[in-house]
Amino acid sequence: MPSPLSRKSNFPPIAPDFVLKLLSPTDSLRETQAKMQEYLASGVKLGWLIDPKTRQVEVYRTGQNVETLNSPTTLSGEDILIGFTLNFGSVS
Repeated sequence: MPSPLSRKSNFPPIAPDFVLKLLSPTDSLRETQAKMQEYLASGVKLGWLIDPKTRQVEVYRTGQNVETLNSPTTLSGEDILIGFTLNFGSVS
């Protein structure tokens, strides 16, 4: 199956540096995790999979194991989104 980032053959095979996926109630966690792995394989450098129901975040980085964070207060854009911080402090 082609990568979701290269399905149209008339587009160059490029990928963004960063992706964020907010898990919706109708999304399958396993399918979404597989999609995040596809994004990494396609060249994405940093990805966040956020599950608002469990307040869990999976951080995907090129060449590294997935890091799971439970109820983080902030997320850093690291060296991909320099200076960017997502603040969960006001989320209830």
